[in-house]
Amino acid sequence: MVRYSKLAFRETVAQYGVDLTWTPMILAKEFNRSLAARDSDFTLSPNSPPTIVQLGVNSPLEISRTTLLLSPYVNGIDINCGCPQSWACAETLGAALMHKRDLVASLVTSAKQALHSLNHHNKTVSVKIRIHKDLRETVDFVRTVQEAGVDFITIHGRMRSTPSSQPVNLEAIKLVAEHCSVPTICNGDVFSLEDVERHVQATKVDGVMAARGLLQNPGLFKGGDGCSWDVVERFMSEAVKKPIPFKLVVHHLSEMVGSDRTQCGSTLLTKERRKEMMACDNMVRLIDFLDEVREIRRL
Repeated sequence: MVRYSKLAFRETVAQYGVDLTWTPMILAKEFNRSLAARDSDFTLSPNSPPTIVQLGVNSPLEISRTTLLLSPYVNGIDINCGCPQSWACAETLGAALMHKRDLVASLVTSAKQALHSLNHHNKTVSVKIRIHKDLRETVDFVRTVQEAGVDFITIHGRMRSTPSSQPVNLEAIKLVAEHCSVPTICNGDVFSLEDVERHVQATKVDGVMAARGLLQNPGLFKGGDGCSWDVVERFMSEAVKKPIPFKLVVHHLSEMVGSDRTQCGSTLLTKERRKEMMACDNMVRLIDFLDEVREIRRL
């Protein structure tokens, strides 16, 4: 997820059954050249869950440098070939790479060589992809990156042009996964444990990735009827200990208290109360507001 899966959020979801977490997409070129970017974009703690760093990258040299910098601290390197945002595609990043499979293969090779130079043979190199209109192109893509040595592939079942309001194409994921000789993960429209089970049954993949569903309910993989106040409390506790920009905290909370699809129209806060929350301009006022709503008095 661009911007949102920073340390506090990753550590929150890991407490609710997530096995493997991803960083926000980090731009490799800026990361390599800027200490400020490295300090801002990448943080860990002694108790960090297993973490894959996702890169926006289009240069074998840049991915080699980033891999050498990050490999000691993470479990793997992931190449983002799925981000549909126009700014990313204009820079030949994200989904634009779905039409440059030979370049992606060279990125995989460079990252693998960098890992091997450090004797980090237990670290992975993966790619996250979207599908093409002609699925034969997607099959050719996965075959090419497999030949380059990719360790696993995450498949988002939409084209770049497909809006998120349209259902994810599980049949397409299944077809592409059938042509993969490495483990596959499906992604898209995962908002409940029932969705997880349905997607696995439909696609026969090895794992399931959630993004928007986890934003709305970080406790998704523990089941239940949507985000609870206990989950909100856990996230706020992590956000205080591992600070993230205040605007991101407010965005996370707006998703948790008012956007959960699994609650069948019910939300933790009314529309009026959400407006009050969004008006909070610092962390202290935000915490006080949440305590007031829940009638909690802290000593």
